[in-house]
Amino acid sequence: MLLLSSRPPSTMTDPLAIYLHDHLAGAKLAVELLGSVREEHVNEPAGELAGSILAAVKADRATLQQLVERVGSAGAGAKEVAGWLAEKAARFKLRHAHEELGLFETFETLALGILGKQALWKALAVVAVNDARLAGMDLDKLLARAQEQHTRVEAMRLELAAQALGPWTKEPRNR
Repeated sequence: MLLLSSRPPSTMTDPLAIYLHDHLAGAKLAVELLGSVREEHVNEPAGELAGSILAAVKADRATLQQLVERVGSAGAGAKEVAGWLAEKAARFKLRHAHEELGLFETFETLALGILGKQALWKALAVVAVNDARLAGMDLDKLLARAQEQHTRVEAMRLELAAQALGPWTKEPRNR
């Protein structure tokens, strides 16, 4: 089996660098959303869950950032801005009318993002066989951590579904 050089190709055209930057932008969004939920729902189950998995998500983001630096940069400024804007839109929705729906959709976004992170680690495991830039990564550990995060976030999402999507008994709340 032929291993590719550890010297990165031109990063503006390197599909791996572009793919990693896409996921890095998503990780930034996840960190921001979890921080917002933690702040907005102090002493509530959703806030406690957000706070408890935030450190692991930050660690995953740091691992991804190190990998991006190893592979090379693909000029992700626009993706970082897009992630920031998406978080601001989600925060606005979380704070306004139908708070239960906003919180439910936030956890749905997080659950989908974590599934994307699982897909990332699986794809990198396939690529690592032929790409020396991925050598030494414990992708199985990262995948297991993402699966555990998804299990917890999905359980909260389903719990919130009953409140958010069930028969409406409260007036929408404005903050």
